[in-house]
Amino acid sequence: MLNVGQLQEGFVLDHIEAGKAMTIYHYLKLDKLDCTVAIIKNATSNKMDRKDIIKVECPVDMLDLNILGFIDHNITVNIIKDGKIVEKKALSLPKKIVNVIRCKNPRCITSIEQELDQVFLLTDEENEVYRCKYCEEKYHGKLK
Repeated sequence: MLNVGQLQEGFVLDHIEAGKAMTIYHYLKLDKLDCTVAIIKNATSNKMDRKDIIKVECPVDMLDLNILGFIDHNITVNIIKDGKIVEKKALSLPKKIVNVIRCKNPRCITSIEQELDQVFLLTDEENEVYRCKYCEEKYHGKLK
């Protein structure tokens, strides 16, 4: 049985689709933070069969919930203070995401003006469709 220590202050990302923890680690830039991070891959789950879990010992305000909601809005964010869960945050698809994905349209202004932010707006929540703010190019697929 694997035993990962209890957090005193931080957050636990639970119910991550199995195999996605490293993608989340990368997009949240957890490698840039000066804090303890534990990644548990392929943990047994009653709800999902297999899941990943990320435990981070630092204040939750360092977490970009928009990026996390875009990657997978079914993830549970448990906020820990004094070793106890004090809040569970539900995620939703963000209305706008900035500099997470890149526009693939070669004619888009973002291809020419490299310093422009890559901005995508949620245009169809039911089908999880995002479009480029500048050229309306549709974003296809999921983050890998």
